[in-house]
Amino acid sequence: MIGSMSFPLVMPDMTMTGDAHVDGALSVMGEEEFRAFYERTARPLWSYLSRITGDRQKADDYLQEAYYRFYRAGRRHESEAHRRNSLFQIATNVARDAARRARNYAEVPLEDDESSAASVPVSNTPTPEHEFAMRTDVARAIGQLEPMQRELLWLAYAQGASHEEIAEIVGVRAISVRTLLFRAKRKLAAILSGGTAGAAQEGGR
Repeated sequence: MIGSMSFPLVMPDMTMTGDAHVDGALSVMGEEEFRAFYERTARPLWSYLSRITGDRQKADDYLQEAYYRFYRAGRRHESEAHRRNSLFQIATNVARDAARRARNYAEVPLEDDESSAASVPVSNTPTPEHEFAMRTDVARAIGQLEPMQRELLWLAYAQGASHEEIAEIVGVRAISVRTLLFRAKRKLAAILSGGTAGAAQEGGR
């Protein structure tokens, strides 16, 4: 479970920077309101960042940066859902910006516990050992997907986001999400069945 993972429980202090933009944001979202929002969203956001980067330390760092950028922007949101989608969009951009600087995304590493396994159901298994092995295969396969495909699958099947929400977060048209998800699932299935990422890519053309 996520509770066994390294997770930054302390909210970053946004009020001590002396940044005029941050000070202006206080008029949009007060410190207590921001704190409550952080407590509601930090854990699922960290899980998302951990999965798409494959690195818990990066997830910690990007989480802090995402909240800082969100708070600094000082935008008004029409609903809680829109506010959350905006946060996830910022976090996605933080991860993408870092990946561009590094020129590649880190592959999802194999972890020492079952908590890191993807929440993509594989099959019913007769033993815990068999189940762990199959989940490990899924984690390895996800590491071979394109960055956006990781984002799409996690948002859709771990976060339960709607197609409209996914489109807003990853920056595509809502009408395209169904097709993109289908291709991501097909590529994942091809890798799991013994193919390679390159072969799966060819098969999707």
